[in-house]
Amino acid sequence: METNGVKVKANLSDGVNNQEIETPNNITIKGILGLLMTNVETAPDDEDEENGCNLKKNMKRKKKVISLGMGDPTAFSCFHSPGVAQDAVLGTLASNKFNGYAPTVGLPQTRKAIADYLSRDLPEKLCADDVYVTAGCTQAIEIALSILARPGSNILLPRPGFPIYALCAAFRHIEVRYFDLVPGKGWEVDLNAVEALADRNTIGIVVINPGNPCGNVYSYQHLQEIAETAKKLRTIVITDEVYGHLAFGAKPFVPMGVFGAIAPVLTLGSLSKRWLVPGWRLGWLVTNDPNGTFKNPKFVERIKKYCDICGGPATFIQAAVPRIIQQTEDVFFRKTVNLLKWTADICCEKIKEIPCISCPHKPEGSMAVMVKLNLSLLTDISDDIDFCFKLAKEESVILLPGLAVGLKNWIRITFAADPSSLEEALGRLKSFCQRHSYQQNGHR
Repeated sequence: METNGVKVKANLSDGVNNQEIETPNNITIKGILGLLMTNVETAPDDEDEENGCNLKKNMKRKKKVISLGMGDPTAFSCFHSPGVAQDAVLGTLASNKFNGYAPTVGLPQTRKAIADYLSRDLPEKLCADDVYVTAGCTQAIEIALSILARPGSNILLPRPGFPIYALCAAFRHIEVRYFDLVPGKGWEVDLNAVEALADRNTIGIVVINPGNPCGNVYSYQHLQEIAETAKKLRTIVITDEVYGHLAFGAKPFVPMGVFGAIAPVLTLGSLSKRWLVPGWRLGWLVTNDPNGTFKNPKFVERIKKYCDICGGPATFIQAAVPRIIQQTEDVFFRKTVNLLKWTADICCEKIKEIPCISCPHKPEGSMAVMVKLNLSLLTDISDDIDFCFKLAKEESVILLPGLAVGLKNWIRITFAADPSSLEEALGRLKSFCQRHSYQQNGHR
C-alpha cells in the first residue's frame, strides 16, 4: 500500500523534457477503501459443470461483501431520499429553465433558501449573500482553505478527523497542526493543545460537529468554549456540519454559527447526509459573522473569484433546493434519526461481545463510531491496516483503519446500514477476532 508521496512523470509541452510532480503524502478514505476492496477474497459465482464435475464443491463459497467503511447510507435500501427531493429535481429538469450556467456563487433562490434554512437555528438571520453554493462539502473545504491560505500559514485540525482537510492544506502549502480529541470526554477538543499550537499565522480552527469519524455531538457549552478560544487566539472557526441535525443522544445539535458574534465562523455543509443524497454534490460555504469580518470587500471578491475558477453543482439540482428544503416533512428526518439510533445501538451492543475492540464513547450522532484495537489479544495482526486488510480478505467485511483518520490502531465503523447487514458484518468481525486471538491459537 502506498502511503508516501507518489512521484509521477509528466511530459512538458515540447514532448521531450520530463518533470517530476510529487503529490501530497496524505491517505484518503476512498483511496484506502479501494485498496481494501481489491483484497476481498473472491470465488466464482456460478457453478462450473464442465466435464460433469462441480468444481465449486471444492471451493470456498464467496461471501457477500459488506462495507461499513464509507459514509454513504444509500448503499443500503433502508436509507433513501424523500420523494419531494426526487420530484423537485425532476420538475426543474423538465422545465427546461435550468440547462444553462448558474452564477458561480449559486442561484439567488438557492442561496436564499439555504440562508433561511440555517437561520432557523441562529440568533442572527443570514442573507443570501452570506451563502456560496458548492459541489458538495468537499468543494466547500477546498474553497475555505484556498481563500484563507497565505505564505507561512498554518491550520489546526482535529485528530481523529476527516483527511480531506489535510490533503487540501497540503496542496495549498498550509502547515497542518493537529490537536487531539479526548475520547474519555466525549471526543471534546483539547483546548489547551489548541492554544499551545496556535500562533499569529494560524488561519483557522476546524471543528466537525456532529463528529466524523467519532459520532460525538458537542454541547452548547463546549462550542462556546471553542469560540472563546478562537477569539483569544484572534483566528476563525471553520465548522464542518455536513452531519448537521443527525443527533440522537442526550445533546441536541447546536450550530457553531450561534457563536459567530464571539469569533467569525465559516460554516460548511451539504444536503448529502440529512437528505440522503450524497451523489447530488450540493453543498455550501456560509459566513456567520455578525461583526462583519467576512464582509471585507477584498475577502468577498476573493471568494467570488475562486468560485469563478471551480464552478458549482448542476444548475437543475440547485434550482430544486428551495422546494427540497421547504417541503421535506419532519417525519422523514425523524425516521432517519431513529434508524441511526437503532443501528448505533446494535453496533455498540455487538462491539461489547468482541474482546479485542472497545468503544470509549457511545455515538450520539452522525453515522460512524471509533473503536480501539487491543493488539495484545491478537496474534499475527501487526496494526490497524493489517487488521482491516485481513478482515477484508477472510470475511469480505470492509472497515476503515484508524490511520486513515489520524489514529493508529483504531478502527472506524460506519453504522449507517440496514440492521441485518450490520449484524451479519459484526458477527463476521467477531469470528475473525476469535480466529486470530491468542487464546484460539493456543497461546496464554
